[in-house]
Amino acid sequence: MSGHLSSVDVSQYKTVRRNGSVVGFEPQKIQVAISKAFMDVRGKDALISKRVHDGVSELVESVVGALVRSRPQGGSINIEEIQDQVELQLMRAGEHDVARSYVLYRERRAEARAKTAAQQPTAEARPLNVVLTSGGIVPLNLGALRGRFAAASEGYAEVDVDGLLTETLKNLYDGIPEHEVNKSAILAARTRIEQDPAYNYVTARLLLDDIRLEILGAPFSAEEMQATYPEYFPAFIQQGIAAELLDPRLAEFDLALLGSALYAERDLQFGYLGLQTLYDRYFLHIEEKRIEMPQAFFMRVAMGLALNESDREARAIEFYNVLSSFDFMSSTPTLFNSGTRRSQLSSCYLTTVPDDLDGIYDSLKDNALLSKFAGGLGNDWTNVRSMGSWIKGTNGKSQGVVPFLKVVNDTAVAVNQGGKRKGAVCAYLETWHADIEEFLDLRKNTGDDRRRTHDMNTANWIPDLFMKRVFEGGEWTLFSPSEAPDLHDLYGRAFEAKYVEYEAKAARGEMKVYKKVEALNLWRKMLGMLFETGHPWLTFKDPCNIRSPQQHVGVVHSSNLCTEITLNTSKDEIAVCNLGSVNLVAHLVEGEDGVLTLDEAKLKRTITVAMRMLDNVIDINFYAVEKARNSNLRHRPVGMGIMGFQDCLHAMKIAYGSDAAVQFADSSMEQVAYHAYWASSELAEERGTYETYPGSLWDKGILPQDSMKLLAEERGGYLEVDSTEGLDWAPLRERIAKYGMRNSNCLAIAPTATISNIIGVSACIEPTFQNLFVKSNLAGEFTVVNEYLVRDLKARGLWDEVMVADLKYFDGSVSKLDRVPDDLKAQYATAFEMDPKWFVEAAARRQKWIDQGQSLNIYMAGASGKKLDDVYKLAWLRGLKTTYYLRTQSASAAEKSTGRGGELNAVSAHGGVQAFAAAPAAAPSVQAAEEEVAGPVCMMRPGDAGFDECEACQ
Repeated sequence: MSGHLSSVDVSQYKTVRRNGSVVGFEPQKIQVAISKAFMDVRGKDALISKRVHDGVSELVESVVGALVRSRPQGGSINIEEIQDQVELQLMRAGEHDVARSYVLYRERRAEARAKTAAQQPTAEARPLNVVLTSGGIVPLNLGALRGRFAAASEGYAEVDVDGLLTETLKNLYDGIPEHEVNKSAILAARTRIEQDPAYNYVTARLLLDDIRLEILGAPFSAEEMQATYPEYFPAFIQQGIAAELLDPRLAEFDLALLGSALYAERDLQFGYLGLQTLYDRYFLHIEEKRIEMPQAFFMRVAMGLALNESDREARAIEFYNVLSSFDFMSSTPTLFNSGTRRSQLSSCYLTTVPDDLDGIYDSLKDNALLSKFAGGLGNDWTNVRSMGSWIKGTNGKSQGVVPFLKVVNDTAVAVNQGGKRKGAVCAYLETWHADIEEFLDLRKNTGDDRRRTHDMNTANWIPDLFMKRVFEGGEWTLFSPSEAPDLHDLYGRAFEAKYVEYEAKAARGEMKVYKKVEALNLWRKMLGMLFETGHPWLTFKDPCNIRSPQQHVGVVHSSNLCTEITLNTSKDEIAVCNLGSVNLVAHLVEGEDGVLTLDEAKLKRTITVAMRMLDNVIDINFYAVEKARNSNLRHRPVGMGIMGFQDCLHAMKIAYGSDAAVQFADSSMEQVAYHAYWASSELAEERGTYETYPGSLWDKGILPQDSMKLLAEERGGYLEVDSTEGLDWAPLRERIAKYGMRNSNCLAIAPTATISNIIGVSACIEPTFQNLFVKSNLAGEFTVVNEYLVRDLKARGLWDEVMVADLKYFDGSVSKLDRVPDDLKAQYATAFEMDPKWFVEAAARRQKWIDQGQSLNIYMAGASGKKLDDVYKLAWLRGLKTTYYLRTQSASAAEKSTGRGGELNAVSAHGGVQAFAAAPAAAPSVQAAEEEVAGPVCMMRPGDAGFDECEACQ
């Protein structure tokens, strides 16, 4: 067997034969079976063909890969499941004749076995013995196993308990370890998630049983855990300290009090993806054995954030409650490291790279140190002189920015966030820089690979003057910052005036490095590269600076890795941002008229606690670089965001692509902003304002919505925004005037890729990608089904096996299903079925209230130059500060594939599926986060390389 699977250790896998016997898992037998299938159809000499021979090897890799990914920790595999996978991979590979023959062969063998069994006397079922974790051996207790399924299914009448039991027994064998029984139960439930979302929670509860067994040594019930947690929790903290995982100061808390404050029933909130993600990547472990239960995890994080509080226990319980109830979730670095011996809790770091060799390599070192401790990076490279510029020290000529970016790229790969996930960095360059054209090509798959960066992100930092020249059909001049150094720190009308001066100097021959281009041609190339490679992203310098509360002490030179942070940077300051997000859907409440609205009182309570948590991060945080510490303590910026926006729309029965959704984006963000700014002002009253508050826009009485007027004045037109307000802001203005602000910046909407998975809601402000698909990430493969759609289809009597098959065939879309009413088609339209202008319009309403930015993906089906031009011009006209990925979809849909049913959770290695016979289709799938996207067109989807890169932030 060739390829990467040759390195897979298959010794931890076993095959359960039909008679119940257990043998080793042997991929070679799969290769023999597939080879025989080809020879049966194509003749005995079929394998002489190199194409067929290599194709068989690839099929074996696909089969084994799918089986291994379904059980990353090893386990037993029923022979029927192996054959189902063989059949599925044959169909996906387009080998329809071989697959058809294989299906018929299986049916003939099944009939023969049934006939033989009918002729033989019935034998008693052979008893199965289980090897306990403690070392003892006991007979399998079918009643207890059935009881586990019944307990996990409590509250979900639609779950087939007996069916789960039957499916589990297929994978059991005599002498099976206790934990393997648990894994088989989990697998039996997870394969049914697409049939009903209830199985998502049942699977999570079965996984919870396995986690309890691993950590506590016994499969405690949910009821027993309420009494067990208080006893376990102090021992867990002491164990973590002894293993040098936890900060010794945690032992100073009243651990008995905190243990009694844990709510065991909150363990039952998790869906399978959320709990498995926590288990694989977040829970503390000693030599790969987990020691941290879910509620202990949330309390550990809360304790770490309460270390400096005067009433630590009360604050820890307060923080724990907003986390464990899923009302608010801190970002991934905070969840990883809070309460540990090295508490690097911040998410994003923004740096400016100076134009000298010492400074450049100091910046690369800073990148490495910051990445080592799980930070996402945004680098401003505009200061660095362009290719052809004079180097005074050597009297030579510079090679420009690009060669250094190659080193940045390789550093991100080498220093992979402490071994927990891939390093992530984004380089920013202003549009007037003379290297901009080569910068646009960095992510291309063609050309000199020494001048390509395949593993990092890039972004254009675009001045308003460039956009005006595009609209007006004017020329644009490129300069080297070594000859036009002040453009880097200028924006608005001051930038325009100086830029025109440099153009005049160039016209007089007084500039050595410059180039004139048509602004529209450069704009088209920018859009073309964005479409082809997904980079560079388009971000806008002037609104980021003109609307910055901190313009009195510095300049915003770039955004961060995920384009939502807009903070000042310089050679002396590395900007830092600390993130967390409010779960909007958890704050919906039904009013007296039966209409769902945001519960403003609850929202205020959550945000008040969340802002305190975020402010505490600044003082507790471990800073790998002193320039980051200085900047963070001076300005104290935080970035509270939102998630579950699409969930709210589904719950409220509002289509994302509608005026109602835009209005909800406006009103919901206004409420979040109001209470966030109020909370920061309350913290200022208690703790004092941040150091650089005097002279800020806050100090001048200019709130974020007021700063839209500043942008309009500086642009002199080209701004079309809504300026309405729904709340009474006068009391907040009076409070800020009296007490000031604790934080220079308060709001930023980050992607929330992983933390949304943990709590089971839609990421940040993202629309539904598909209503049914398989997500593949670092934690495994997970069927994701839109619970709101299933609820509404059930209410109308439309949820059945045919609907599941149709959803799979049409890639999770309901738009082509005649059975689905038009109102549901509108409400459950997927991201690529919407006019992308709706994403911009909703974002523009939010941007009015946000003092930083938002990570805004643009989805576009059948992308064209005109569509791209219209959408990104609209984004600028609406005053957006930044945009993020362009996610496009090809005009032609992929062919579909089908299978027998055993492949329900299988994932194609190619993301696409092909047609065969009339069996139920496999769930549409997405690629693993580690895989590269092939091909010249950017078709980013959840699971693609880069789609979840902002796990570095969230």
